[in-house]
Amino acid sequence: MTAAAVFDQVVKTYPTGLLRRGGVPALRGVSLTVPAGQVFGLLGPNRAGKTTLIKLLLSLCRPTSGAVTRLGAPLADRGTLGRVGYMHENHAFPRYLSASELLRFYGGLSGAPAGALGGRVAALVERVGLADRQAEPIARFSKGMVQRLGLAQALLNDPDLLILDEPTEGLDLFGRQLLRAVVRERRAAGKTVLLVSHVLTEVQELCDSAAVLVAGRVAFTGTLAELLRDPESGAARTLEAALQRLYQPEAA
Repeated sequence: MTAAAVFDQVVKTYPTGLLRRGGVPALRGVSLTVPAGQVFGLLGPNRAGKTTLIKLLLSLCRPTSGAVTRLGAPLADRGTLGRVGYMHENHAFPRYLSASELLRFYGGLSGAPAGALGGRVAALVERVGLADRQAEPIARFSKGMVQRLGLAQALLNDPDLLILDEPTEGLDLFGRQLLRAVVRERRAAGKTVLLVSHVLTEVQELCDSAAVLVAGRVAFTGTLAELLRDPESGAARTLEAALQRLYQPEAA
C-alpha cells in the first residue's frame, strides 16, 4: 500500500536578518513515513517542528533540502491537495456566513461537484451535530461549535489524508466522542488520519503508530505499542513516561 506521506532527510530553515543570510532551523534531517490506512500521531513539545511538517504537507512552504511525497506524488503535484482535508485548531471563518453557506463555499473551492454538494453539506452538518443551527451566522457559535464546523469542513472532499491539528481544542465531552468516532470511521474506510495533539489520552486511544519530534529531529517513529515499551527493560510504560524520556534532550 502506498504511504500517505514520506519525508526523506527533510531540512527546513527559515531565513532571518536583513539580507536573509541567517536562519532558524525548524526541521533537521527528518525522515519518517506516515502509513496509509492508519491513524498516525505526530507528537512533540512546543517548537519541535510539527507545524512546519504540516505546512510542508499542505504546500504552504517548501523544504530547504530533502524530499517529501504526499499520497504517492511529490509536493509539486498540486493535484493531490484535493485529496487532503485539514482541520486547524484556531479557525478564521467569515463570521457573517452561516454554517451551511460556509460549507458550500469551501466545497466549491475543493472542487466538489455542484450537484452532489448540497447533499454532502446536509449530511455533514447532521454528522457533527449542527443541523439545527446550520442557518445561523457563525458569529453566534461557541468555540466548540466552530470546532465541529471545522471538522465538517475538513471532511467535505472525503479526503484520503485527514490532518487534525489539536482537534479537541474547545470541544466538550460529546464533541470529543464525536471526533473519536469520526477518526475511527476514517480508518475503517481505509483512509489515513494524521493526528497532532498534546492530549495523550486521545493519542493513546486512537493512534496505531506515531512519530515524536524533538528540536526538529525524529526522536521516535514506530507503532504505539513500541513507544509504550521501555527500550531497556521491555516493560510497559505510560505514554507520559515515554514522552518525558524522549523530551529530555530539549529540557537539558
